[in-house]
Amino acid sequence: MPVLPKIAEYADELTAIRRDFHQHPEIGFEEVRTSGIVAEKLKGWGIEVHTGLAGTGVVGVLKGKGEGSKTVGLRADMDALPMDEQTNLPYASKNPGRFHGCGHDSHTTMLLGAARYLAETRDFSGTAIFIFQPAEEGLGGARTMLKDGLFDKFPCDEIYGMHNNPLAEPNKVGVKPGAAMAGASFFDITINGVGSHGAMPHHSKDPIVIASALVQSLQSVVSRNVPAVDTAVLSVTQVHSGSAYNVVPDKAVISGTIRYFKDEVMELIHHRVRSLCNGMAQAYEISIDVDLRNIFDVLMNDPALSDAYMDAAREIVGEENVEETRDVVTGSEDFADMLKVVPGAYCTLGHKGTVPVHNPGFILDDDMLPVGASIMARIVEKRLAS
Repeated sequence: MPVLPKIAEYADELTAIRRDFHQHPEIGFEEVRTSGIVAEKLKGWGIEVHTGLAGTGVVGVLKGKGEGSKTVGLRADMDALPMDEQTNLPYASKNPGRFHGCGHDSHTTMLLGAARYLAETRDFSGTAIFIFQPAEEGLGGARTMLKDGLFDKFPCDEIYGMHNNPLAEPNKVGVKPGAAMAGASFFDITINGVGSHGAMPHHSKDPIVIASALVQSLQSVVSRNVPAVDTAVLSVTQVHSGSAYNVVPDKAVISGTIRYFKDEVMELIHHRVRSLCNGMAQAYEISIDVDLRNIFDVLMNDPALSDAYMDAAREIVGEENVEETRDVVTGSEDFADMLKVVPGAYCTLGHKGTVPVHNPGFILDDDMLPVGASIMARIVEKRLAS
């Protein structure tokens, strides 16, 4: 089965919707325009619409023709990245410092395409739940929706998500059963030193010297504390201090991220970071404040539902284009938080492109839109077969 015929008929409309979202990107918890369009379109297709979860979240509820108690959820993220676009596309971002550089505009559009198709056909028994989530990019949109009672108000037996992949061949679908994407913590470490004149550093407790030593020590945590058979990453990504050539500052801030695939590894790294900071504070007779925040859970794909997702994808893109992948991804995705509550699976869908996501030159291929919409619609039809 190729792209579902009904979806193929409105492929051009999906492209227009996606490019409109692309021109008007909104970052996490600010997706007012985007969520308004989503809600309007769902209502127009006769889908029951609920708004307000996590502020800008939208949930659509659709019952099939047949009587059934089972419920399947489909989820897409809506937020853009706080960065400038450098593509020179005719439909490039009109909002400075805002860019759909991760392709969430395509995810939203594909879920809209699936919702429209399912609303027009209703060839399933039970209920389909369409979840349009804000703030995936490190701001906790999934956790906020859960806190607001997402699955209490809209129970799901299983749930599915999708992400574009410009580094895979077009129409290639990949699913990694089990642990698939890393959990993540962010950290901010504030070194409270003593400032002085730059010509008299002996009067200071130089936070830059301390920060330099601490960065080097932090880089040893994974290599010397985490078992070699476990995958983990600790990256210091920011160091901020100072304001003048002749002033030793009184403060320095180190920030970064930790990635892991086991909670016990996360706890080990958190412990070592705190221990190193405590040791440095004692050695240099200053204080160090440590702010460690868990942002993403490990994304765990249910093995049986991963197989079901791949079966649905095969009917759209063909056996040769569906792969059970083995490699874990050290990037993170907050759909993991939903999968921690409801079993499900997450796949990637390849499209034409040479520039990775989160790059100012990233360009999404609109040819993927009807393909992704068809896969999402098909998993609902198969899991809620009449």
